Amino acid sequence: MADPREQRERIPVAQPSPKLPLAGLRIIDAGNMVAAPFATVLLADFGADVIKVEHPTMGDGERKLAPIKKQADTGESVPLWWKNGARNKRCVTLNLGKPEGAAVFKELVATADVVVENYRPGTFERWGIGYDDLKQVNPRIILLRISGFGQTGPYRERGGFGRVAEAMGGLTNLIGEKDGAPMTPGIPLGDLITGLVGSWATMVALYHRDALGGEGQEIDLGLYESVFRILEFDPIQYDQVDDPVRRVHTREGNQLSYVAPSDMFRTSDRKWLTLAASTQNIFEDLCRAIGQEELIADPRFADNPARVNHREEINGIVREWITRHTLAEVAEIFDPRGVPYALVFDMRDVFSNEQFLAREMLVRVLDKQLGDAVVQNVVPKFSKTPGAISHLGPKLGEHNDEVYGGLLGYSQERLQQLRDAGVI
Repeated sequence: MADPREQRERIPVAQPSPKLPLAGLRIIDAGNMVAAPFATVLLADFGADVIKVEHPTMGDGERKLAPIKKQADTGESVPLWWKNGARNKRCVTLNLGKPEGAAVFKELVATADVVVENYRPGTFERWGIGYDDLKQVNPRIILLRISGFGQTGPYRERGGFGRVAEAMGGLTNLIGEKDGAPMTPGIPLGDLITGLVGSWATMVALYHRDALGGEGQEIDLGLYESVFRILEFDPIQYDQVDDPVRRVHTREGNQLSYVAPSDMFRTSDRKWLTLAASTQNIFEDLCRAIGQEELIADPRFADNPARVNHREEINGIVREWITRHTLAEVAEIFDPRGVPYALVFDMRDVFSNEQFLAREMLVRVLDKQLGDAVVQNVVPKFSKTPGAISHLGPKLGEHNDEVYGGLLGYSQERLQQLRDAGVI
């Protein structure tokens, strides 16, 4: 097994970018947990000044999520999820539920381009900082609102998070064995998908405002809607297919209902790999690679629809061949022929993999608490304006003086008054 210390030494230290494309854009991140903060950290990676607003005592719930590392020398508990999820952000504390906190929030909004929040619908309005309130202090403001089920409809007041969105959005029903229970991913995929959609939506609104001479606006985004959108063909299949058996897309384990062969296969040295012959050329290359070119002319496998109808047979043929070969042998045979496949990676594989290293997908970032830590690098790669990671997630309220004193011009006396009143 690879030495983790040697693996770390091969990972580069994060470097500054000569030109961050979102420099000058200010975003107030008033979200909590995963979806809204993920939307903003994607923009912070490219230079947006993201000011993260947290409750003075509770902080963002992401600070409480495992994994948490207890420092041997200080006994300090360091939330590792938070370190990556809040990178590149400035963190301030503010009690939005207090009238004085709402007033301070409006002052921040007056300096900003975008506000992102993911409270239950009606919460911001109850605090006096809804969209109508915010556009009074900044008519150009863009408000991205993320909630479980959107700002309207009979479910609007229900709580929602990733697992709920994955289930109602139709994704959970597609994961798991055919006759087994529906399964959920090992990460809050619904939140993360919504974060991606939210960051894209923010840029669309900014383009409308700044490039097309438009105005600020409110963006209404439900977690389950983001998940539902990626299902792609499921609604049209239900609408157009008459066969009641095939009308509803259901889980098929590791197989795909629309491509064959496709499955998880185990090599003779007990390594899991996956492949999907998603085009005719790939299928034919695969047949030649496993020494069974006659399968190409077999009527059962003549084209993809035929192979899907006989997927148990074709998956079985491929499985039987792979189980007789080691991973290294599979690679030696598949790679020259261009057959796409992948080992099922865990982080041990990632940290030692030459492709990840060549693409610098991992970087070490200096940190006051951890010394340095390895995180994912910025995605995607821009040739002229690459993103960068300047720091990992700050401590609670670390930038209070910098933001309230420097940006808003509060005196030390004013800051102390706010602290004493529990506002910051």
